[in-house]
Amino acid sequence: MMKTLYAALGFGLMALSVNSQAAGFDLANYQLTSTFALPATAAAEASAVTWNWTTDTLFVLGDEGDALVEVNKQGQQLSKMTLTGFADTEGITYIGSGKFVITEERLQDAYLLTYSANGSVSRGSLSSLSLGPTIGNTGVEGISYDRLSGGYIAVKETSPQAVYNVSLNFAGNGVSVGSLFTPNLGVADLSDVQTLSNYAALVGTTDQDNLLIFSQETSRLLEVSRSGQILSQMDFSSIASDIEGVTIDANGTIFLVGETPSLYVLTSSVSAVPEPESYAMMLAGLGLMGFVARRRF
Repeated sequence: MMKTLYAALGFGLMALSVNSQAAGFDLANYQLTSTFALPATAAAEASAVTWNWTTDTLFVLGDEGDALVEVNKQGQQLSKMTLTGFADTEGITYIGSGKFVITEERLQDAYLLTYSANGSVSRGSLSSLSLGPTIGNTGVEGISYDRLSGGYIAVKETSPQAVYNVSLNFAGNGVSVGSLFTPNLGVADLSDVQTLSNYAALVGTTDQDNLLIFSQETSRLLEVSRSGQILSQMDFSSIASDIEGVTIDANGTIFLVGETPSLYVLTSSVSAVPEPESYAMMLAGLGLMGFVARRRF
């Protein structure tokens, strides 16, 4: 009987844990909890960051394209890969198996890179695809891989602002770029984008398809639906004016990088709220334990 009791109680608690992860995402629940200095030389003018779910580390890219730097979640350098031939690297996203896609703003090209700690690579040796014509300093400013669809979301900085739905096939030399929505977000520029599909608790919920979009000139982080609706936002005007890159890990921790170079860490101040049926199941398990305890005495 006790084994049955513990099994029932355990199932109730497990359901409580699983369903509590279904709580919605809201930037109003986030706060800045840490600020760390990034390696001053290796991560100079940090403009993009991505979370590597294979290593649970961060990879930072500077806009001069000198190096791709691996750091821990406190901004300490773990390794780096020297880059040559790049001039205006503004976007990076991890796609799994040690591979990254990086983008150049003015050229509006995307490059497939396999990371080699303490190695080096030249731009000319990498597979590349064009996302648009070469323009001025108003091109592709950020890119994010969507783990659920296998596609990408990219943002164009300004003149005009754009949010793109992108498909990249480096092996087959295939690329498709279309407008996801016409941005009317009330910000001066779009400096980076991050899909929320990295955040494990959101998978299977309506929030899994939402995006984080950062505006450097307006110093604002937005949660946006794929139809362009602003769902929540956070003001960074009192924190920093040079933030350009954003990413999120499996636990929902948000990391941003600024050109200083600095790493900013945001964590949620509100725990996920269990659904009513989860409470009912847990209480049923506790009630069963009380009933058995009375019978034993």
